[in-house]
Amino acid sequence: MKIGVISDTHLRGYDEKLRRILDRPFHGADLILHAGDLTDIAVLDVFDRKEVRAVYGNADPPPVRRLLLDQLLIEVDGFRLGLVHTCGVFSRMDETMEKKFGRLDCLIFGHTHRPFNQVVNGVLYFNPGSATQNRFSPFDSVGVIEVGKTIIGEIVELRD
Repeated sequence: MKIGVISDTHLRGYDEKLRRILDRPFHGADLILHAGDLTDIAVLDVFDRKEVRAVYGNADPPPVRRLLLDQLLIEVDGFRLGLVHTCGVFSRMDETMEKKFGRLDCLIFGHTHRPFNQVVNGVLYFNPGSATQNRFSPFDSVGVIEVGKTIIGEIVELRD
């Protein structure tokens, strides 16, 4: 299964750049996950042809927070994926997330605007970076996770 992962879009609605993401790196994705800081729920409208799951982030206003949860547990082909916006201090992330979700195979998060794709103690920790605001990274990015016999993440640098 191919999963498109996006975070920290900070947009007020439909955006042509997001449409290009859907047509390019997310082409053929079975599921889209948004790790928060949409800013407006209409951002998800661009993914209307796909199954989308999203959580709210710290920059999301009350209307978005009323529609979304702050965390989701998603099961895909026997793997447990946790989706949150922020996951706390990295040195304690595994214990913090285990309290929230129990055992995970993959934790997907946003907030830092920095791409991160690393397996730690058997868990894939995955942050796609920001699709639109590369303040803390040299480029805008999204991610793709492939779920099969294992879970593999890939950071995709966005170029216009």
